[in-house]
Amino acid sequence: MLRTHNCGELRLNHVSQDVELCGWVQKSRDLGGMTFIDLRDRYGITQLAFNMDSNPELSGVARKLGREFVIKVVGTVKERENKNLQIPTGEIEIIVKTIEVLNESITPPFTIEEQTDGGDDLRMKYRYLDLRRSSVRSNLQLRHKVAQQTRIYLDTKDFIEVETPVLIKSTPEGARDFVVPSRMNPGEFYALPQSPQTFKQLLMVSGFDRYYQIVKCFRDEDLRADRQPEFTQIDCEMSFVEQEDVLNMFEGLVKHLFITVKGIDISSLPRITYDEAMKYYGSDKPDTRFDMKFVEMNEVVKGKNFKVFDEAELVVAICAKGCADYTRKQLDELTDFVKRPQIGATGLVYARINVDGSIKSSVDKFYDETALKQWAEKCNAQPGDLILILAGNKDKTRKALCELRLEMGSRLGLRDKNTFSCLWVVDFPLLEFNEEEGRYFAMHHPFTSPKPEDIHLLNDASSLGKVRANAYDMVINGVEVGGGSVRIYDKKLQSRMFEVLGFSAAEAQKQFGFLLDAFQYGAPPHAGIAFGFDRLCSLFGGADSIRDFIAFPKNNSGRDVMIDAPSTIDEKQLKELNVAVIK
Repeated sequence: MLRTHNCGELRLNHVSQDVELCGWVQKSRDLGGMTFIDLRDRYGITQLAFNMDSNPELSGVARKLGREFVIKVVGTVKERENKNLQIPTGEIEIIVKTIEVLNESITPPFTIEEQTDGGDDLRMKYRYLDLRRSSVRSNLQLRHKVAQQTRIYLDTKDFIEVETPVLIKSTPEGARDFVVPSRMNPGEFYALPQSPQTFKQLLMVSGFDRYYQIVKCFRDEDLRADRQPEFTQIDCEMSFVEQEDVLNMFEGLVKHLFITVKGIDISSLPRITYDEAMKYYGSDKPDTRFDMKFVEMNEVVKGKNFKVFDEAELVVAICAKGCADYTRKQLDELTDFVKRPQIGATGLVYARINVDGSIKSSVDKFYDETALKQWAEKCNAQPGDLILILAGNKDKTRKALCELRLEMGSRLGLRDKNTFSCLWVVDFPLLEFNEEEGRYFAMHHPFTSPKPEDIHLLNDASSLGKVRANAYDMVINGVEVGGGSVRIYDKKLQSRMFEVLGFSAAEAQKQFGFLLDAFQYGAPPHAGIAFGFDRLCSLFGGADSIRDFIAFPKNNSGRDVMIDAPSTIDEKQLKELNVAVIK
């Protein structure tokens, strides 16, 4: 080893010891008679001291060291006169005896400090330098700990980690696949897995009754803060279980991660149905750190000749506590917010419950004091509160009010990243209808089992939208961090599911024949779940973007700007792959 200690471990009890340290020059300070250098490695920073009077030659070398030079020093630990209690090693320094430059560095394109002057694009281009910053490094250390504790928990529950293939078969359902041409099979392609779904089900058929894998997955879809073309899942499956067994097992995993990674003891997760989530929050991943539930207003607002309400399929409100003093400017801002194209509301109606109990609304022309008091009673609004109302198509209005609710939660400081509210959402619809294609799609995936009491509805074309899935999502702070289902394990039921989704018997056999065939050899009842590992890490780290917790992420265009990928390949390679490029 070139070093006896790292740059984060020396303390007062090491005083007078001779040590060897290696690292990068963080910064240097030339004070005339003394030169100080902060030496950094992934463990921390240690101050090096050079005295011009006692060792002018060595001090001269130190003064020539640039930022990010890699050096090795030998010296003696000494108690610092001017202590820096902001860092763990701030009570000591090293009186350097010898110094060796292991490698020089050109001037970095941005400062390798917490408050760096590098923008996102520049730091992504030089990601290997960005990873030297302690905040970025600590994100990856947190990621490591989440993975470590996940394995510890699942290992104690008799799960076995099994690797599944990365080169698989493309399937038409779900998001777009990344495809890989096969040189040895001209004109044929592999796909990169969006999930190990069918393989983990086959492992259950094989008798591996408890499987997990921290696995890389790929989806060729548009990107956003919580989505990358390649991402990581905690993928799990269990045999001989029902939904309740899965919820209890993985509620236990999340509790274990919170206590071991964050030091937070969370209570049991409440469970709400999909219908309840949509009714009260307008979202299947509600943020329950704050209340502000939806209140349906149809019965108290219609029939007053206010056309907007009378013609609306749904009139729905939220009550913002203590916001009656919002100014006209603030209310106009909220109106502009809901009218943004991505939200799509046509307007906003409000009513203030003043501290004296009187009520003032934006539609006083149509509603008298008595009618407005009915609004307040319906919303359980108290003096000082503000009622905000949207109206229109049921689904679009709930979606818009969901966005307004989240905006109000942010404005009122109710979405603290250090507060965690977790829940299960259950009883999703099995199918959703796509108007453009005129057919049903699986809301989760084609292997999700319907509720046993709803299976008969699969035989009635007019009732397909009523079939509930044996599916569940875990939601934390309005983010879906995990989702799964009880699986279909009967060939006849799986074949019927493919038929409902528009597959012919021949198409189903071609795409999924391997799974249907496996079901004929004694497939056990099984169920599973997959957690978005990157999302879980970003939640624990208090970040909005999963990119901060991935060592080498892609940008919003799906590009790795550091290595310049994707890139073209030469014609010889294309010819070998039997791939023609349209120019």
